[in-house]
Amino acid sequence: MGSNLKNAIVALLAPLPSVVFYLTFLKQYEEMANVGGSGRGGSLAAAVWEWCFHHPLLLANLLFLFNVNVLFWVLSHLQNSHWMIDLYWTVIPVMLVHYYATHPLAQYNERRSKIVILLTWVWAIRLTHNYLRREKWQWGAREDWRFTDMRAQYGKNWWWISFFAVYVSQQMFLIGVCLPLYVVHSVDKPLSIWDFVAVLFTVAGITMAYFADTQLHDFVIQNEKLKEMGKPVVVNLESGLWHYSRHPNYFGEQLWWWGLVIFAWNLGEGWTFVGSLVNSLCLVYVTVLVEQRMLRRSYRAEAYKLYQRTTSVWFPWFKASSELAKEKTT
Repeated sequence: MGSNLKNAIVALLAPLPSVVFYLTFLKQYEEMANVGGSGRGGSLAAAVWEWCFHHPLLLANLLFLFNVNVLFWVLSHLQNSHWMIDLYWTVIPVMLVHYYATHPLAQYNERRSKIVILLTWVWAIRLTHNYLRREKWQWGAREDWRFTDMRAQYGKNWWWISFFAVYVSQQMFLIGVCLPLYVVHSVDKPLSIWDFVAVLFTVAGITMAYFADTQLHDFVIQNEKLKEMGKPVVVNLESGLWHYSRHPNYFGEQLWWWGLVIFAWNLGEGWTFVGSLVNSLCLVYVTVLVEQRMLRRSYRAEAYKLYQRTTSVWFPWFKASSELAKEKTT
């Protein structure tokens, strides 16, 4: 069996413990409710199902802890690669939104729920497609370069540091940014104009990220073809959305998450902005790392410095003239 097929099978089977446990909980709780209440007989199993009923957010975190943090971490050491968490960044929000929508405590406006679930699926399909396209449709061919750099940095201690740096950190980010999905399925209020605004933000974010990633993909493919023909590569991508922003894909992704916050804010739970704020601050740090990596490549360093001086970091804006940028640095 080839490694690509093997990794695909591992990735598809990896979330099954959480799925099986949750479906078992739904079945058992329904049976207990049908016989006149939960906790009947005082059994340990009944107490577990009762706890799962009353603590949907804590249960989501526990499932993440054992199924992702622990299981994915063990699998990563068996494979010597942390590739799978990148793939599941696109899948976990879909799992969470369906979990929140089907939990017995859920209460929500059905139309808003359908809108948010559909949007989450569209976002996930776009991001998953971009991930697999970027990896040339290979499952687990490589891990994120940031994890590879940290592996070299921490050496023999990486085996335990990776548990916190790769997995526990992802739990905080993913559970945090998905809090609006929980709110949407915890508050039942009629649709309003703010739901329309939230849809505009999320759709704009998905659309911008799609076109930005597609333009970047085409740029990379073009340069690979130029290398094969022995011709000079194009140093920087400065066309399309990348003419107005150095990271339009990141900006589109932020529009998506902050659009979800608008859904929650409209339902009186504006505190959920904390997850998106932390995610945005993390993306600021990632942006710095990416740009430092660009500047370490000698063949493009000078051109990228000029690109930095003339082009907005995230928010798409008109490009400054090269002459004006040079004057500001002299």
